[in-house]
Amino acid sequence: MTHQPLDCTPITDRPVGSDQRSWIRAQRAVCSLPYRHDFYAMVSDQAISSADFCQRHDLACLFRGRAAEPDSVENDWIWLIRLGVLRREVDGQGLTERVRLTPMGRQLLATWPAEIPTATPLQRLQHWVSRYRPRR
Repeated sequence: MTHQPLDCTPITDRPVGSDQRSWIRAQRAVCSLPYRHDFYAMVSDQAISSADFCQRHDLACLFRGRAAEPDSVENDWIWLIRLGVLRREVDGQGLTERVRLTPMGRQLLATWPAEIPTATPLQRLQHWVSRYRPRR
């Protein structure tokens, strides 16, 4: 069984030389998670921690769905870090709790000029399986 790319972005839009499965997995995660385009645009320019994110007054512009809790936001961000979409910011002391967008995340975000499309139920199931039942 082969996985097809999301309908919202043709596979030809992926960066040259990237691993196709990694690109599709990251694409599916971004569409399945509750973060809006404005969130990714924000972390492209500035780093933010999960606690600061959950206290923002403009959260509805950055996040859709259920209430944002710092622990669940942090878990989502750890997953996006593992997929290569986000990275931890580094300061003089080492890694921080803040995240920023990676170059792959920027390329992925560039495929959607406006809002990120919501994943279909099948794509959400595929995302859940890859996140919680990874290959060994």
